[in-house]
Amino acid sequence: MPEFTAIDHEGASTSASHTPAGIGLHHDDLDWDIEAATMGVVVERLRHASPQPRLVVTINAATMWMASLDAALGAVIAAADLRVADGMGVMWAWRVLGRPLPERVAGIDLMVELVRAAAEDGRSVYLLGAQTDVVDRLAEVLVEQFPALSIAGHRDGYFGEADHAEVVRTIAQSGADVLFIGMPSPFKEVWAAEYLDEFGADLVLGVGGSFDVLAGFVPRAPELMQRFGLEWAWRLICEPRRMWKRYARTNAWLVRALATAMFRRLRGGRNIADR
Repeated sequence: MPEFTAIDHEGASTSASHTPAGIGLHHDDLDWDIEAATMGVVVERLRHASPQPRLVVTINAATMWMASLDAALGAVIAAADLRVADGMGVMWAWRVLGRPLPERVAGIDLMVELVRAAAEDGRSVYLLGAQTDVVDRLAEVLVEQFPALSIAGHRDGYFGEADHAEVVRTIAQSGADVLFIGMPSPFKEVWAAEYLDEFGADLVLGVGGSFDVLAGFVPRAPELMQRFGLEWAWRLICEPRRMWKRYARTNAWLVRALATAMFRRLRGGRNIADR
């Protein structure tokens, strides 16, 4: 298995052996159970200790597209304890489907709010992902912003399959309450699900490339663009040669899936707006 980092690796592979039995998603008609809640409600639901480990998955058009091709990823998402809308494409699609979501719960913002809550509640966090200099700086930045925060440990996201057991053991020995995984999809979701019961943390959240942004290595879109859901445009401006292909592929898939869902509804099929 190749090494992984927090920067998007769209070709990262998963194994069907991770698929929980009997779990699946109806990808073609966008039958996804996404939490219809505000950021505040989500944070309050997740900030407190839980007797069972919880996996939270952030959903955007790219995640949905990958899950439509990868049964293991789709199964993990379906079995996750919570799914939140990370992308504006999801927000727009759900509005068209007649089940609007109250607000976008972006992974990077959810991470910040959960870190804030952990600092207030005396809970510790572990940071896994990105390059060594990035995650080292991120740990410093978070403590600067939240002096009461306890960081149980952190390490980079460059490790191979032979290192999985050691990485999991290190996280468990740290005693962290919350684990943030700044690594690419579909690896982070499937890997997190596989070892969820072994991390020792009661909350696990995959946040993709958020480490690079929060550590100051990658600029985030201006606040005005964030407010109007135009972060995708900012990423396209910053990385046009890479991002235009991703957006063309994933957005085309989302439009096609949305059209399929609407067509099935018009033909008298399942009214997914009533779910």
